[in-house]
Amino acid sequence: MAWQSGSVAVRRARTPGQHGGVSPSSLPPYHASALRPSWPTLPTALRAAVANRLGAPVVTARVAGAGFTRGFAAVLDTADGGRAFVKAAPAAEQPHLVDWYAREAAILDRLPAGLPAPRPRWTLSAAGWFVLCTDAVDGHTPHLPWVPAELDATLSAYAEVAAALADPPAELTALGLPRLADLARSDILWWEEVAAGREPTPALPPPVRGRLPELVALESLLPRYADAATGLVHGDLRVDNVLIDAHGRAWFCDWTWVCSGPAWFDLAGLLLTAYASGLDADRLFATHPATVGAPPDALDATLAALAGYYLTGAAAAPPTASPHLPAHQRWSGEQLLDWLARRQGWR
Repeated sequence: MAWQSGSVAVRRARTPGQHGGVSPSSLPPYHASALRPSWPTLPTALRAAVANRLGAPVVTARVAGAGFTRGFAAVLDTADGGRAFVKAAPAAEQPHLVDWYAREAAILDRLPAGLPAPRPRWTLSAAGWFVLCTDAVDGHTPHLPWVPAELDATLSAYAEVAAALADPPAELTALGLPRLADLARSDILWWEEVAAGREPTPALPPPVRGRLPELVALESLLPRYADAATGLVHGDLRVDNVLIDAHGRAWFCDWTWVCSGPAWFDLAGLLLTAYASGLDADRLFATHPATVGAPPDALDATLAALAGYYLTGAAAAPPTASPHLPAHQRWSGEQLLDWLARRQGWR
């Protein structure tokens, strides 16, 4: 049975625009955060190879506005009425994107059937570029502040994903996917790095200043909690990786970072923008099926860890990323800390 939130999504904990609510002046432009090449600027040989695999000339290309990479990504319409979504990156200039797209292709090919994820069609290498083609999802990035119907659809769709990946197929786990517990130990224990002087101390909002020992203690719980998980998670679930189609169904994109871990980790990251929208994110988290059996402080541990990850990363964005990435990271980290401070009573 699909998860139903009923009227939960419209119950607001705060007024949007106030502290903890979406501020239009600071909100990252998630619908237009990417800086991507256009179809005509791609190498002629690459465009010919893509058109050949599609079976007809490309007549229109709608470049994806969401995301934080500089890779090509667009819905392509062909002269015979066909439509597909294509990602592409040059191997010499962006080898990391080539690796990411190849990994995503392998994951998409092995996801359980019927999940709200684009189905893969093919990959190719041409003119020094790697290309991933999937079915196109005609949809839009969710509106912020969240529209209740869109949030309900997204949380219901994630309940499907969490249930399906709780016992993932053998062919998917055979890819040797990473473990969130290991990633947390090496990539997310940022407050520990700050406390040890190995990372600069990010600017902290007043309620969190002087709370570094508490942040270190909370984030240190995440590896242990994640270590106990046996299922898989998307690993990068946030609003710009969601599409709402014409029928109101939610789809999840960018499956590069699938790893073993607890479903509530994905849910916490997704609900960041629900909290920022002034919604009762605590209740949305607690009543979602993905949190069944979660430790009582699982949300706090995740908020602390992700806040450190985002705030320290904002100062070290790679040059190959979108110029909007640091703003996204700062805003996300600040909202996560605000949410955590409210839960902890640091007021």
